[in-house]
Amino acid sequence: MNKDTFIIGFMLFALFFGAGNLIYPPTLGIDSGTSYWLAIIGFVVTGVGLPILAVTAISFVKNDARELADKVHPLFGLIFTSIVYLAIGPFFGIPRAATVAYQMSVEPFTTNTSSSLFIFTTVFFLFVFIVSLNPSKMVDRIGQYLTPILLLAIVALSVGGFLLLDSPLSQPTDKYSDSPLFTGFVEGYLTMDAIAALAFGIIVVNAFKDRGVTTQRELVKSTLKAGLITGVGLVGVYGSIGWIGAKMATNGSYSNGGDILSSAANLMFGNFGTLLLGIIVTLACFTTSVGLIVACGQFFTKITNFNYKWIILVVTITSYLIANQGLNTIISYSIPVLVFIYPIAIVLILLTFTQKLFNGSKAVFRGAILLTAITSLYDGLVAFGFKLSTITPYMEMLPLFQLGLGWVVPAIIGGLIGFIFREELNPRLSN
Repeated sequence: MNKDTFIIGFMLFALFFGAGNLIYPPTLGIDSGTSYWLAIIGFVVTGVGLPILAVTAISFVKNDARELADKVHPLFGLIFTSIVYLAIGPFFGIPRAATVAYQMSVEPFTTNTSSSLFIFTTVFFLFVFIVSLNPSKMVDRIGQYLTPILLLAIVALSVGGFLLLDSPLSQPTDKYSDSPLFTGFVEGYLTMDAIAALAFGIIVVNAFKDRGVTTQRELVKSTLKAGLITGVGLVGVYGSIGWIGAKMATNGSYSNGGDILSSAANLMFGNFGTLLLGIIVTLACFTTSVGLIVACGQFFTKITNFNYKWIILVVTITSYLIANQGLNTIISYSIPVLVFIYPIAIVLILLTFTQKLFNGSKAVFRGAILLTAITSLYDGLVAFGFKLSTITPYMEMLPLFQLGLGWVVPAIIGGLIGFIFREELNPRLSN
């Protein structure tokens, strides 16, 4: 691997290493207890492996994720890509970053959480909007220096966790007691990194193109190598902070992962540790939020021709309003959406890598995505609280359904049907 590959690999790590991702591994650690290592392996598959594959998948196309999804249908490409940007942007990703920043920097030192959250998010999003109006290299430089500092803080916290936290692991909760590996796999959806990678991928591809990599074969190889560098860093971070969660289980009760990390920092290093970690995470959340607002602004400007400034104003206000609902509310509403989106994204990514086997037939793409979407829509509606008692007995007959992977077999069947009838369907689909 050459120097450019390492540089781009670290850049990709910085893109993925949003502070919001810090809140899920500690919760997994507490819940999985003695089954932690199996659970974290499953989490890493979807939280690290899939994002790397997603970024690499973008190297197969010339523009962005919309072109990838257009292989199903242009309308699907527009709708699915828009949903992805809304999810990683104003609906979940940006509000989550702001509330994580608040919870790890302000909440440990205040008792009036409602008013302090309002004041914090008001100031936070005001500055985010101002910087997003004219994003410059200043934000990139902050990110370049900030990511290593944040990483060092996490390393210090992790080392402290291994050396200073000696509490025994608790018994796993119900959802981790039977199949911790597959439960961890589904929990990895919550990072949102696989769908974020569909937006970030073009940045990596363009970075390699700027360095003289032009052929698709070399682009795919270079992107995959950079992804492996990123993956090593993410696995280390997720594994370490998840272990902290596992060791904190007997030290109290916590509302979410941000609360766990703040409490761990205080337990090991006192108020100074809590304050330092909070400041660093807040700065990281700030640059992440700016990056996401700019990305949303550029995408929706391109597909709507609306003014960029008005779009980022709407994105900022929406993010601000949702952020004030609190972190736990954001997490609860994001789960059903991610349960619906993720299987579709996974199948789309895997089809991209295997398309040479079926000559990129649209019939295969459509068959696999259609049956995947039907199954994952059911899972999303159930996760949202809908009682679908009429359909449920039939869905429970699907293989792997109890593991949260009921969409796998329908995806395969849909793809096979499309492959068998590709000669009859493809002429129609091209019209």
